[in-house]
Amino acid sequence: MRSPIAVVDVDRCETWTRYRAGLCNDCAANCCTMPVEVRTADLVRLGWVEAFMVEHVPVRQWARQLEKSGRLERYNARTGLFTLARRADGDCALLDPLTRRCTVYAIRPDPCRKHPQIGPRPGYCPYGSSDFERR
Repeated sequence: MRSPIAVVDVDRCETWTRYRAGLCNDCAANCCTMPVEVRTADLVRLGWVEAFMVEHVPVRQWARQLEKSGRLERYNARTGLFTLARRADGDCALLDPLTRRCTVYAIRPDPCRKHPQIGPRPGYCPYGSSDFERR
């Protein structure tokens, strides 16, 4: 289920807007409805995993704990990627539902830092004006 605030079809990259500086200032954060795959370094930066644990505790063990706590949706042992949890409406769990701003912006994961330079359509984003009507 997609967020009721999404004003573009994030699954159809051809509907995305070419990114330009300042575009995020009045966006409804549609990019924050897409799954975010992160690496261990991102989890350490977020403070969810201690560096000691990464080196001395099997990854499956602490990844399972993060899944149970609702911070991760899953861990893919083959790729070494972790998918951050999303709320039932499809929004990233780290997105403030009222302000539509990231609650951990200063320490956000690398995929979020590098968006839209990386992603399904580099240089473009699922921009949607924050002048939206809640459905």
